[in-house]
Amino acid sequence: MSKQSTPRKGRQSCSQHTPKRSPKRALTVVNPNAAGIDVGATNHYVAVPPDAVAADESVVRKFGAFTEDLDQMVEWLKACGVTTVALESTGVDWKPVFQKLEVAGLKPVLINPKMVKHVPGRKTDVQDCQWLQQLHTYGLLQGSFVPDDLVCQLRVLMRHRANLVSQAAAEIQHIQKASAQMNLHLHHAVSDVMGETGLRILRAILDGQRDPEVLVQLRDPQITKSSKEEMKKALRGDWRDELLFVLRQSLEAWEFYHKQMDQCDEQVQQVIKKFPTAERPEAKLPPTTSMAAPISADSMAKKKTKQSRKRNDPIMNLVPELTRICGIDLCETSGFRVLTALTVVSEIGLDMSRWRSQKAFSSWLGICPNHKISGGRIPSRSTRKVINRAATALRLAAQGVSQTDSWLGLFFRRMKSRLGPAGAITATAHKLACIIYHLLKNKEPYVEIDAVLYAERVDRARLGRLKKQAAAMGYELVQTRTLTE
Repeated sequence: MSKQSTPRKGRQSCSQHTPKRSPKRALTVVNPNAAGIDVGATNHYVAVPPDAVAADESVVRKFGAFTEDLDQMVEWLKACGVTTVALESTGVDWKPVFQKLEVAGLKPVLINPKMVKHVPGRKTDVQDCQWLQQLHTYGLLQGSFVPDDLVCQLRVLMRHRANLVSQAAAEIQHIQKASAQMNLHLHHAVSDVMGETGLRILRAILDGQRDPEVLVQLRDPQITKSSKEEMKKALRGDWRDELLFVLRQSLEAWEFYHKQMDQCDEQVQQVIKKFPTAERPEAKLPPTTSMAAPISADSMAKKKTKQSRKRNDPIMNLVPELTRICGIDLCETSGFRVLTALTVVSEIGLDMSRWRSQKAFSSWLGICPNHKISGGRIPSRSTRKVINRAATALRLAAQGVSQTDSWLGLFFRRMKSRLGPAGAITATAHKLACIIYHLLKNKEPYVEIDAVLYAERVDRARLGRLKKQAAAMGYELVQTRTLTE
């Protein structure tokens, strides 16, 4: 008599755990008139739906990268009845194609290449464009953020200006290197070689002056880093002709880049004037909360303390124009300067409806935790690796408020004790991102939170956690003295 296998007690059979298979459902066509373009440096491959062309014609065509070729491509897409086009962001080659499609009335959708490279097997340009067309037809592609034309113009100028600043900074390093090789320790005698004192001394040296007694007279009386005797010793150098030549050319290059920056600032001002004036809601007092500073007529009229102009700041005051197009003054936010506000606006634009919430905005910037769940656990919470200039500007602003007495400064130092310096910068940048999102979306002025009230709220929350921990262990906290004692 054969034994029949029976399931063990306390354990169900595998058939009871197997989920029922749902019937297969076909993919729904979302964009029936969709096309796909594989963008290249010299050629573009375009795929259209099969029913858009005759039976004896190919659904894929190859076009060149010249302007007349792009015009022919647009005309062919219109003739095929295409209404939306998906293309990958390949370097900067996608921009002329995107602009041509946008001007022609077609809806271009910019795709991150990482989204379409997961499935292997498509190793040709023809298959790439057909794969883009197929995915876009079924609505499986999510478009990347592309601002409107005016914001793109401002973005190009601000990125070019950042390159000029970097090139000017490189020339400062060349000046310091040439000075050190001549044993001229000017960068040790003054805090800023390219300050007023440093520039006067460098220009005098290049004009032929070598006497330290004369050069030291060009120092500013307010300099406290070094005395006159120490500066005299620092200005005795080995005057080599080849190094003086390098010093002259580096200084001229530094001055040239700053002239270029001034011209770029004028062009930025002209572009900002093209922006329409923001529609501001009806004026109302900011909401009064337990953490907000007392509201009064004087506090509403009081502005942020005027900041001194830095070397790389624009030569003209762009704050009024920024306030006009934004509807609020972003420079009143803690840690924000005019360059920070310009960089953020040029990268994210002014329409905050592109993001469904502040969480989606922070995720796009890459300054929020990225929870990766596997096996019901979270093995990693680190932020995504995102190259975003707006996020970089927010991180620099967060680092700027780290030593202040504001509530953001207190928040930074509290996060630093828990997460370390890098984590504190990211957490504070996330706070600033949420603030900017609400300012631009609601057009409400920034209200500084009272630092004392913020610290009291943090202490109350900390005390509440301690009481819960003590109660869980069977203890009870007893206050022995007041905090004012």
